[in-house]
Amino acid sequence: MAPIPGSGLAKGLAVTLRTMTKKSVTAQYPDVQPELPPRSRGVIGLFEENCTVCMLCARECPDWCIYIDSHKETVPPAAPGGRERSRNVLDRFAIDFSLCMYCGICIEVCPFDALFWSPEFEYAETDIRDLTHERDKLREWMWTVPAPPALDPGAEEPKELAAARKAAEKLAAQQPPPATEPHADEQARAAEQPTRPQGDSKQQIDQPQPDGPQPGGPQPGGPKPGGPQPGQEGQE
Repeated sequence: MAPIPGSGLAKGLAVTLRTMTKKSVTAQYPDVQPELPPRSRGVIGLFEENCTVCMLCARECPDWCIYIDSHKETVPPAAPGGRERSRNVLDRFAIDFSLCMYCGICIEVCPFDALFWSPEFEYAETDIRDLTHERDKLREWMWTVPAPPALDPGAEEPKELAAARKAAEKLAAQQPPPATEPHADEQARAAEQPTRPQGDSKQQIDQPQPDGPQPGGPQPGGPKPGGPQPGQEGQE
């Protein structure tokens, strides 16, 4: 079936009319910050403590925009009779973001998790030479890196957490049980006993009532009600 002449123009005008009726949305940047995805690729943050100067990131970078300088230091033996060892100390770690194409290869190949993606994107400069950021700036961006996503509930527990949990359980099993307090049983028995009224004590309840005169009753030594009065026994 041949298309109706002018059907394409009608469809285009329909899209235009439908778009014209919608309210336009304007991003009020920089007054209002955009809501970026949590794992967006902004800049690269450096965690110096994990860097071992293995140079893998610099060698694998396709743009050669990573510059690393280091020197070797001799570490004394940890125990008597051991031998000295040498380790690399990081002197400079810089990334030229005017050359970086944000491929993320350096982050992927880092074996010690020293490089991370940060969602920070406001790092424009008026001079292109200022886009080479040293390790101090990269360290500041490290604190803007979001936390890693949560693991799948059905996923296997990480080996590090499993080993730490087993070690803690083994240490807890080796420790003797805590000694019970001597007054714990007495306190439990006291709590089970019924409580007495506040105005009555045990001494008041257990003591017998006194034999003294009661208000409104016969006085001691007086005549008993219904008995002979004094002086009437001899007359009878």
